[in-house]
Amino acid sequence: MVFEPLILWAALAADRAAGDPPNRWHPTAWLGRFVGWWGVAGRFSPARERLYGAVCCLCTILLFALPFYLVSRFFPPLCYLMAGAVLLSLTVGWRSLEEHVTAVERGLAAGGGRDEVQMLVSRSTAALTDEEVRSAAYESMAENLTDAIVGPLFWFTLAGLTGAAAFRAANTMDAMLGYCDHRRYIGWFPARLDDVLCYLPARFAGLCLLLWFLPFGRAAAAWRCMRRDAHLRPGYNGGITMALVAGGTATAFVKPGVYTIGDGEQSLREGGPAIVSAVRGATVIAALICTAALIAAGTLLPLISP
Repeated sequence: MVFEPLILWAALAADRAAGDPPNRWHPTAWLGRFVGWWGVAGRFSPARERLYGAVCCLCTILLFALPFYLVSRFFPPLCYLMAGAVLLSLTVGWRSLEEHVTAVERGLAAGGGRDEVQMLVSRSTAALTDEEVRSAAYESMAENLTDAIVGPLFWFTLAGLTGAAAFRAANTMDAMLGYCDHRRYIGWFPARLDDVLCYLPARFAGLCLLLWFLPFGRAAAAWRCMRRDAHLRPGYNGGITMALVAGGTATAFVKPGVYTIGDGEQSLREGGPAIVSAVRGATVIAALICTAALIAAGTLLPLISP
């Protein structure tokens, strides 16, 4: 537990400084290509396809997490510190979230934005208004506070590099296969596993958002919006951070014909910077809490171990 707090902050610093490497070097991109190879729906009956998806999902997690485990288990301390920071940064997508939102804003300013936001969401964007395009971008940022930032930090704190890697692998498979369409059988197990692995991180991310909004006098509004609207977003986890962000920034996330989360006291064009700040603030708060937990564990474990 000596190096883990340093690894955590070094990974966040590396992500902020350099962002994601090109896909040809990014392990998550390799993971995506591997999942694309086996994750082809329609090969088997529904029951067999569920079993096939579960087995392939677990094998993929093991393969992806193995290098992370080997680094944490066998590298000497200084090498572990450096390699661990790089590997953990590859599971975090903090800077990339902001870059995608910035690209959407620039596209809207140039009269577009629909192609840019299609990188973030699966819905059709051609007929969306500018505000609905912003909604798709910023709600993706709010939801992915858990998936791309807090989740990896949470599981790194509980289970080291191996935990962060396993979480990233499951989350990637859910993003590729966890849909209620022709992939519903092959993606059933990855989707359920992602729900389980995100359950605690989503609520931890929600706590960090409330702590961020507290000094601004917006924590109560965020809490009310979460209690009222979080269930409108399908799933157990994504609606929590989305509703807290919408309530805390006095904005609204609208998916036409599906949900409206928040009251929309100001437009997303006005409130967008506050959303970016809230995600940044919650990230730093989560990192501080994880650091405190790692330090406490490093102090207490030697005292209670035989």
